[in-house]
Amino acid sequence: MPVGPVVVEPVSTGCVPWPEDEEREYRDRGWWAGVPIGSLPAQWARNAPPHPALIDGERSLSYAELAQQVEALAGGLAQLGLRGGDFGDRVLVHLPNGLEIVTMVLACTRLGVVPVLSLPSHGESELADLATRSQARALVVPRRHRGRDLAEMGARLVGDVPSLRHLLVAAPEPISEVPDYAVDLSQLASTSSEITGLAHPAPSAVALLLLSGGTTGTPKLIPRTHDDYVYNLRASGEACAWDSSTVFLASIPVAHNFGLGCPGVLGVLEAGGTAVLNPSPEPEAAFASMNKHGVTHAAAVPAVAQRWLDYAVSTGTDVPSLRVLQVGGARLAEEVARRLEPGLGVRLQQALGMAEGLINYTRLTDPPEVAWQTQGRPISPGDEVRVVDSEGADVPAGEVGELWTRGPYTIRGYWRAEEHNRRAFAPGGWYRSGDLVRVHPTGNLVVEGRLKDVINRAGEKISAEEIENIMYALPGVEQVAVVAAPDPELGEKIAAVVVTARDLPDLTIEAVAQHFEARKVARFKTPELLLVVPGLPLTKVGKIDKSEVRRMVAGQSPIGPDHSRTSRQGGDPAPLTDR
Repeated sequence: MPVGPVVVEPVSTGCVPWPEDEEREYRDRGWWAGVPIGSLPAQWARNAPPHPALIDGERSLSYAELAQQVEALAGGLAQLGLRGGDFGDRVLVHLPNGLEIVTMVLACTRLGVVPVLSLPSHGESELADLATRSQARALVVPRRHRGRDLAEMGARLVGDVPSLRHLLVAAPEPISEVPDYAVDLSQLASTSSEITGLAHPAPSAVALLLLSGGTTGTPKLIPRTHDDYVYNLRASGEACAWDSSTVFLASIPVAHNFGLGCPGVLGVLEAGGTAVLNPSPEPEAAFASMNKHGVTHAAAVPAVAQRWLDYAVSTGTDVPSLRVLQVGGARLAEEVARRLEPGLGVRLQQALGMAEGLINYTRLTDPPEVAWQTQGRPISPGDEVRVVDSEGADVPAGEVGELWTRGPYTIRGYWRAEEHNRRAFAPGGWYRSGDLVRVHPTGNLVVEGRLKDVINRAGEKISAEEIENIMYALPGVEQVAVVAAPDPELGEKIAAVVVTARDLPDLTIEAVAQHFEARKVARFKTPELLLVVPGLPLTKVGKIDKSEVRRMVAGQSPIGPDHSRTSRQGGDPAPLTDR
C-alpha cells in the first residue's frame, strides 16, 4: 500500500464556472432546481411505485431498498475517510452494468465524493492515467469481469498510483488473494449503520467526472455539477416522454453519459420506471432479458442496433413489449434506420449527444422520415446552437459547418485543462463540438462527420493520434498513419498504415495486437487492419496526407493473417491484413 502524504487538491480547482448572470437565469427559470443527485433516491422512495427500481439478472432492488443501500454505502465511504461535501475526493469507478455501479454512483453523489466514470472496456493503462490525473483516492472494480482478474489489477494500481489509498471490490463471493486493504463493497455498506446525518453537497458542486471522447489523445475529464446533471436527466426524460410505465434496458455502458442520464438509468428512475441492467448488448441475451421483463425502451449504438435487427430477422425473434429504440453515439445510416422500425416493430428515436452537454433527440411525434434522416433537436429552450465555418462565422441555412453550443447543462471548460480549453471553447463560452452538421428543413440537426481526426468505432471515439503514438513504440516502425476504415457492423474500425525499417521482419497484425495487449491498452483501441507500405503520401507542406491514406486503405482488399504478403522490394504495399 502506498505510504507518505499525498496532497490532493479540491475538485473545484481547475473548474470553469458559468457566468453569474447565466447561473441566475438558469435558477430563475427552474432549470437548476437546487437538488443534489444523491438526494434523489430518498425522494424516489417516498413516492415508491410497486415495481422494482433496478433489475440485474436474478437480483433486484425496490425504490426503498435502493435508497437504503445508497445511504448505507455513502456512510461506508465516509467511514473509510473519504472526504465529501462541496470539494469531494475522487473515486475511480470501473464497474460493468449492474446494481453496484448504480448504487456506487448515487452513494458518491450522496456523500459529495466525486465518481470518475471509466468504461468497462478500459485497460490498466487507461485506468492508471485516469487515477493519476483525477488524483483518485479510491478505485472500485469487480472481482472478475470477462475472464480478467480485476482485483489483482486493482491491487497493482493502488501500489503504483500515489493518490490511491483504497481498493473496493464488488464480488458475489468473499474476496480472496488480494491485499488486506481491499474492501468488499457489500460489507462496506453493511457495517456503516452508525454513520447518520451525512450532509448533502451544494447543488452547485461538481457531482461527477465524465470522460470526453478522447479526440485529442487521452480523454479529458468533464465536470458535471448536481444542478446541471439533474436538469440533464429530467429534460431528457421529458423529451422522450418517459413515465412510471417505462421499462428501460440498459445494455449500453451505464458509465457512458448515454446510458447514465440521457435519459438512461437515472432518467428512468426519476420517471418512476424500471431499469433492467445487462452487462452485454449481445442479441440473444438482450432479447431474452427484454422479453422476460417486458422492456418498453432500449438504447443502442448503430452497430448494436444493426445486430439486433439481423438477429430478429434471421431467428424470427421479436419483443412485443418494446415500443421505442433509441440510437445514438454515431451516425445511423438512413437505409438502416428505415429497416429498423418494421424489422423490430419499434419506433426509432435518434439521438445526438455529448458528455460535455448538448443533447438532441428526434421526437416521437416527428414524421417517420424525420426520425430516419435526422439526429434530432435540443431538449432545452436554454440550449443555444450555432453552425459555423472555419472562421467561426455562421453558415447559411442548410449548409454544413461545425456545431457550436452553450446552455444550462453544457460545460464551460474541461477539468484542469486550461490549454485545451483555449482550443475547445470559443469566446462567449461556446463549446466547439467538432461535429460537422447541417440544419434540416424541420430544424433538426443532421450529422455529416467529424472535424477532428478520430475513429468512431461502434460509438467509441478513438483518437488516431493516440493509436499512432502506441504504434511508434513498436521496434522498426518508422512512420504510421491511423485512419478509419468503413465497417458494416461497427461503422468504422481502426486501420494502421505503416512504414517499417528495411531490416525489420514482416510486421503482422498479430504482432500489433500483442504489442497493444502488452501495453495494457483497451482492446477496442487495437488496430484491426494493417497495411505495410514503402512510404506514406505527403501534402505539399510535408505533412502526412490522411485523405490519401484513407483512399489507400479503401483500395485494398482485406485478407486473413495467414495469407502471404507481397514483397516490399518492388515498392508495392503489402495487402491489408484483417484481425
